[in-house]
Amino acid sequence: MRHRNRRLATIAVAGVVLAGAIALAMFAMKDALVYFYSPTEIAEEGVEIGERIRVGGLVVAGSIDPGDGDLVSFSVTDNVNDVLIQYEGILPDLFREGQGVVVEGAFLTPTVFTAETVLAKHDETYMPPEVAEALQESGVWQGEGEAEDSAQEGGY
Repeated sequence: MRHRNRRLATIAVAGVVLAGAIALAMFAMKDALVYFYSPTEIAEEGVEIGERIRVGGLVVAGSIDPGDGDLVSFSVTDNVNDVLIQYEGILPDLFREGQGVVVEGAFLTPTVFTAETVLAKHDETYMPPEVAEALQESGVWQGEGEAEDSAQEGGY
């Protein structure tokens, strides 16, 4: 085999190995992706039972129900639709009614979301970006910049 043909064969084999490595990495990452949904997106699009997702919104006032042991149930809303959440464990200190939260877990039944993780906002001005975007799309919440703009235009 001539030198040129050997070099071409080496490049071809390296390309096949690289393509295989990329395909394996993409296949392995498929299960690591967790998508964010608002309660309205869940109601409109639906989510497969057992699919790991994140749900975000505001904790509905009066919906927190401490059950037996560490089991707690509450509802999350974007002021259009609600999702019933069940969580077993200790809730974050900043968790309360009307608070922005993001929960991660899966639907084990069509109506109840079982959370494995509950994330609450960390200070007075922070809103998780996904939750803020979902609430802005539903017309419920204005970001700080938008609230300042409307105040300067004669809004409150």
